[in-house]
Amino acid sequence: MITKLQNLHEEGQSVWYDNISRDLINNGSFQKLIELGVLGLTSNPTIFEKAIGAGMAYDDQIRELVKAGKPADEIFGELAIQDIRSVADIFRPVYEKTNGADGYVSIEVSPLLAHDTEGTLVDAHRFYEILDRPNIMIKVPATPEGIPAVEALIGEGVNVNVTLIFSLEAYENVAKAYINGLKKLSESGKKPLSRVASVASFFVSRVDVLVDKLIEEKIAATTDAAQKAELESLLGKAAIANSKLAYEKYEQIFNSPEFAELRQKGAHPQRVLWASTSTKNPKYRDVLYAEELIGPDTVDTMPPATIDAFNDHGEVKRTLDGQYGEAHEVVARLEKAGIKMDEVTGKLLADGVKLFADSFNKLIEGVEGKRQKLEKEMETVR
Repeated sequence: MITKLQNLHEEGQSVWYDNISRDLINNGSFQKLIELGVLGLTSNPTIFEKAIGAGMAYDDQIRELVKAGKPADEIFGELAIQDIRSVADIFRPVYEKTNGADGYVSIEVSPLLAHDTEGTLVDAHRFYEILDRPNIMIKVPATPEGIPAVEALIGEGVNVNVTLIFSLEAYENVAKAYINGLKKLSESGKKPLSRVASVASFFVSRVDVLVDKLIEEKIAATTDAAQKAELESLLGKAAIANSKLAYEKYEQIFNSPEFAELRQKGAHPQRVLWASTSTKNPKYRDVLYAEELIGPDTVDTMPPATIDAFNDHGEVKRTLDGQYGEAHEVVARLEKAGIKMDEVTGKLLADGVKLFADSFNKLIEGVEGKRQKLEKEMETVR
C-alpha cells in the first residue's frame, strides 16, 4: 500500500523525521520509517536532551566515557556523534538511491556559537570530519554571524542545513550565501557541485503562536465590531502566508540566470525545508501546516505525532505555489492592523537562539547529573 508520505514525493516534497534516540536506532524504528516514506532526519539540542534523559540507553557509553575522565560536554559530543553516525548509515541507501537528493541526517553546531562565525566554522568542520559520511548535514543558525559561516562551508563542500529562518530578508540572505558558496566551490574545484547539498529551514508554526497572541491582545483592546471581525479573520493566517512568500522568493532566486549557470555545472537548488510544522494551537487542524505547504523541491521535517497524523488523515495536494497574491494580502492586512512581520520575525529569531542555547545548557546539566550518578555507582561497585 502506498502511504501518504510516499504520495508527497509525487508532489516533489520529501519528509524528514524530526527526532532521534538510541532506542529508535536499536529497535529498528528508522528502517520502518524509511519504508513508510521518511527520507531523512533532523536533530537539535532539545531532541537530544529528551533522548539522553530518558531511560538507560546511553548509560553504558557514559560509563566508559566517565572512566576515561571525560567532562559532560565531551560526553555529549561522543553520544551525539555515535547516534548521528549510526542513523546516517541507516539512511545511506536512501542517499544513494536518490543520487544525493535525500537521505541526509542533520546535527547542529553548538547553539552557544550562534553569534560566533569562527567558532561555528570550527565546530562545523569538527563534526563533518569526525562523522565522515557524505549524507551528513551541519545545522547552522541564520543569524547575522551564522550566514557568513554558511557561505564559507558551502564553498568548502560541506552540506549545510541553515536553521532558525523566520524572515524573508534572512531567507534571501541564506539563499545568496548558498549561491556565493557554490561559486567559490566551483572556482576551487575541491568538489563537484552536484555532491554538495543544502536546505533552508524556514520555521512555520512559531509565527502563528506569536502573531495570534498579538492579534488576541488587539481584539481584547477594541470595542469596534468591524475591527474585531477583521482581526479574528487573521488568526492562524500569518505563518502560512509568511512561508508561501518565502517559497515565492525561492522560485525567483533559483530560476534566475545567476543560478542557471551553476545549475549547468551540476548544482542543486537549496530546497526550502519547513520546520516547526506541528500544530501548537489545538483549535487548528493537527496537520494544518503540513497540508498547506506542499510543493516541488521542498522538505517537511515532521515530529513523530505529525507524521502519524498526516499518514492517517492528511490530504495530499499541491497547495504551496500559485497563491502568492493571497499571501501578500494577509501580510498587508497584518501590517495595517499594526502587526509588523519584521518585528515578529526578529523576536522569533532572538527567542529561537535563546531557546536552543537554554536547551543545550539543560542538556549538558542533565549529562553532568547522569555522569555524577554513574560515577558514584561505579565507585560503590569498586
